[in-house]
Amino acid sequence: MPLRKHNEVLDDLYRDINHRRYVHPDPLEFLYNYDDPSDRELVALIASSMAYGRVAQILQSVSDALGRLGDRPAEFLSESGPAKIRRAMRGFKHRFNTGDHVAAMLIGTRNVIKKHGSLGACFASGVSDGDSTFLEALIAFVGEITDAAGADCGHLLPDPARGSACKRLCLMLRWLVRKDRVDPGGWDAVPASTLLIPLDTHMHKIASGLGATKRKAADMRTVVEVTEAFRKVAPDDPVRYDFALTRLGIRNDMDVAEFLELCNNREQADA
Repeated sequence: MPLRKHNEVLDDLYRDINHRRYVHPDPLEFLYNYDDPSDRELVALIASSMAYGRVAQILQSVSDALGRLGDRPAEFLSESGPAKIRRAMRGFKHRFNTGDHVAAMLIGTRNVIKKHGSLGACFASGVSDGDSTFLEALIAFVGEITDAAGADCGHLLPDPARGSACKRLCLMLRWLVRKDRVDPGGWDAVPASTLLIPLDTHMHKIASGLGATKRKAADMRTVVEVTEAFRKVAPDDPVRYDFALTRLGIRNDMDVAEFLELCNNREQADA
């Protein structure tokens, strides 16, 4: 079933659910505390890198990591050498990742910012005119940070070149590129049309139910396929419905099965 058959239902969901009052609990909420784009992009990288596991643990870990960097995390990073960054992260733990992993990512980030001026400028340097997605830019972006880290970043930065769905990095890009009632934006040089769907098992189930993919693996190939399906509905903003759709099943008052049944019933009525 082509997704454009469901554009009315999707638009209704976006209108009803795409509000900040539905954000909590979500690591996205940390970005709202920072008006400075240099702080916000760094917070987005940290918050998204830890967005795996139980949501309560994610929020606790992100809060812990940011607390170690003070009120102006970008300023802390620019004024701190590798040794100070490692000391700040000493004793940190988030599931498979230690303070050493976070410190390595931050050191790499610091070096990239010194080279490009900002994370946004680094990412934008990999975007070419005519790119349908930001995949090549994402590969270059992750490569620059990990190469500049000088140590293992652990599970914090998945490698898109190896076919990973890179859900957390796609989330970060959605937060920083889009700008609406939920996503705060800031990376204006990156077109929203190049965004990729942040795909996990939950979003994969929804996308499959909507007929956006028949693939079983939640990998980058599926991400591109699902994104292309949504691009037919919203060419300039293919991840427009991501936040609203992922609220289904997360909150007790929103149900995936009921939404898919509504789409099916609407399609039959229009047939």
